[in-house]
Amino acid sequence: MTQELTTNGLTVDELAARAGVTVRTIRFYSTRGLLPPPEIGPRRVGHYGHDHLSRLALIEELQHHGMTLAAIERYLRQLPAGLSAQDLAIHRALVASWAPDSSEEATREQLERRAGRPLGEDDIDRLAAMNVLLRTERPDVFHVDPGILHLGVRLLDVPIALETINEARAVVIEHTRAAARELSRLFRDEVWEPYREREHDPEQVESMRSLSAHMQPMVVQALVTAFQRSMREELREAFPEG
Repeated sequence: MTQELTTNGLTVDELAARAGVTVRTIRFYSTRGLLPPPEIGPRRVGHYGHDHLSRLALIEELQHHGMTLAAIERYLRQLPAGLSAQDLAIHRALVASWAPDSSEEATREQLERRAGRPLGEDDIDRLAAMNVLLRTERPDVFHVDPGILHLGVRLLDVPIALETINEARAVVIEHTRAAARELSRLFRDEVWEPYREREHDPEQVESMRSLSAHMQPMVVQALVTAFQRSMREELREAFPEG
């Protein structure tokens, strides 16, 4: 039976299966204030939604970076109230940019349990086109990005052709590579070369180390912010009545 995330939401057991954690972990996070309370439905059963899944993915990413629960609590308290699942996914992507690429290996059974629904070959193709997962040499084993899996699953029912997804992916890759190429050139010509002339200066060495450590998340934040603003402007022009 397909477990869609409807307006009734998920039970705590279903949320745990989708997030890949235990029910005990969810209850613990809730007592620490890391997760907002569920909506209470008939028979006083709690129901969870997309924002809970996104918040669990963000907590997992922060833990991967060695943050303590106290530090995670402080981080989450600084986030604006009322963030949507999409907003939380962006925060998770920015956090993930601090570290090398990582993914989890999952069998089809594990993948479907996390997705909360059966997945056909067309679904797998669409998730692969969205960079949610990668196929391996074994047909029923995949490399999965758990942080964006639930968002990709939500898009499976959106009437977008696989060809359109592939075209959009090609556009994103083309332009992000061009941006990365130009930014690398600027860094090499305007920062790295002048630094090499003064590399024996201890203050310059420390400054360069600090810049190197913070450059990637800073650039990712700038790109995401610029892209969001550009998309809003383009959508206003394309759909002025919307």
